[in-house]
Amino acid sequence: PTIEKIKNAVARKVLGDLHKLSQNDEPAYATFWGQFGPAIKEGLYDAAEHRDALLKICRFYSSNDNGEKLHSLEDYVERMKEGQDEIYYISGESLDNLKNSPQLEGFKSRGLEVLFFTDTIDDFWLQSVLDYKDKNFKSITKGDIAFDKFEDKSNEESDGEQEKNEDTSSISDLISKFQNTLKDHVHNVRISKRLTESPVCLVAPDGGVDMYMERVLRLHQKYEAEDNKPVLEINPKHALIKKLSETQNDETLENMAFLLLDQAKIIQGENIDDPTSFARRMSEYMAKAL
Repeated sequence: PTIEKIKNAVARKVLGDLHKLSQNDEPAYATFWGQFGPAIKEGLYDAAEHRDALLKICRFYSSNDNGEKLHSLEDYVERMKEGQDEIYYISGESLDNLKNSPQLEGFKSRGLEVLFFTDTIDDFWLQSVLDYKDKNFKSITKGDIAFDKFEDKSNEESDGEQEKNEDTSSISDLISKFQNTLKDHVHNVRISKRLTESPVCLVAPDGGVDMYMERVLRLHQKYEAEDNKPVLEINPKHALIKKLSETQNDETLENMAFLLLDQAKIIQGENIDDPTSFARRMSEYMAKAL
């Protein structure tokens, strides 16, 4: 019992001093965090009694300044938009890759800040720490996102009636054809609210495991989930998707469905199932374009 009391007292003292350093000398704390940040975040996973103090000193890169500096969760909550009740984040191995993720596009167009989680431990402590100040953590690469209450600036077009009068039947037909073609590879195909510039992206279904978390589990714990297929989201406003929705050639649609799926996997950092077929299809369409 005495050792336990000493341990807790020392931990509280150290965490208190680190909090003071983070408030009074940001450059010095940023240097400290660069060296010991992942170790500090391990405490979120296995030291629940110090979790509140640990959350105060945790720092993350953010889309607020395109990953240029570190931010606290307190900073994030203060900047949250009116009506926002979730802390959005995206996980991955590389900050540069995360900053260019297609899933980020819809958040940028609505001015919604997203935290970048680049340490393996992040996806583990998130299983224990579900919220911060009653704001739930929400992965932007999993499930659906409630975008309706946030204005999308990318929709501001000179011809305001163009989108209202857009025929969606051809897009619905395209989704059905993609779904039938890729039924063994994806959970389903749907219109994306996330995308504004890219034609496609992959996300995990609502009840599935986040895609980066699944990759970490496969690597470290030999995790295999037969039913955890990704969702392929398509951008109906992208020129390529519009062109495909007008195509009646079934062979072209089949090839393009696989090309777009493989493209989405590559961007996500996933391995493609059949590199040879991908290269063949890509070469064929490059030749047609010349």
